[in-house]
Amino acid sequence: MGAPIILVTGFEPFGGEKVNASWEAAQRLDGWRCGDAVAVARQLPCVYDACVAEFVEAFERLSPEIVLMTGQAARRGVISVERVARNVDGGSAPDNRGVLRADEANGPARLEATAPVSDIARVAPDHVRLVRRYVEDMEQNLARGKGLWIEGDVGTGKTTLAMLVSKAALDTGRSVAIYSLPRLLSLLRESMDTDRGLLDFLDRLSAVDLLHIDDLGAENRTDWVLEQLYTIVNARYEAQRTIVATTNLMPDELAERIGARTVSRLVEICGDPIPLYGKDRRREFRPEEMELLRPGA
Repeated sequence: MGAPIILVTGFEPFGGEKVNASWEAAQRLDGWRCGDAVAVARQLPCVYDACVAEFVEAFERLSPEIVLMTGQAARRGVISVERVARNVDGGSAPDNRGVLRADEANGPARLEATAPVSDIARVAPDHVRLVRRYVEDMEQNLARGKGLWIEGDVGTGKTTLAMLVSKAALDTGRSVAIYSLPRLLSLLRESMDTDRGLLDFLDRLSAVDLLHIDDLGAENRTDWVLEQLYTIVNARYEAQRTIVATTNLMPDELAERIGARTVSRLVEICGDPIPLYGKDRRREFRPEEMELLRPGA
């Protein structure tokens, strides 16, 4: 019996690009050994049906113990470990043979990762470094209306990082409004007592230099919630104003809760979310650490 196989896949270049980062990474693992196991890299074509056929052929021939599939995400500056895969066979752009296919899927709509995703992604220095870089370029980011959003498990420090970003904006003399999503929607409902009250509140949300929304997706989906959130986010987008947001949901899950249009606008403002996964660390925070988040600290 031969050594156990770890099948690592990446994709060929796509859309006129000369390289695909996933294959650049995957091929460097070819021949790598982890204990008795050895990694075997295979490049997959960006072609419908052919991609699946070549993967199945490699899987059946190699009989791997572990499969690690990688892909390239445009504009994402860090490696993200995905816990959910959407079972979709289609997209908005043609494949490398020019075939454009509408979204279709056979089998379950979603597939959960079987690997310990949270443990893998727990150590996230690259993600913290991205936030630090954002803070260092605060003035330029605010001037361009460039925001950021952080996704991940409960208690991994998303709100802490977002609060530090908001505090950095305050330290530069900029105006900042900070709300949890439930609180923001509650204030919107209260302002609806008069037409002018609602308009004034929406105007203030549009005018502030940085709008910080915590816990996106923490509200039940209703037509009213969808409309209000899109109005707020779209107004910020059109005015080139910054948003900082946190969520426990992945983009596809978030789109189901707050609407695909709103998530699309968030991506335009913030780029791809910064993933932050791991165990709940909130009980580990000491009082003196929490003091650092207070205004004026």
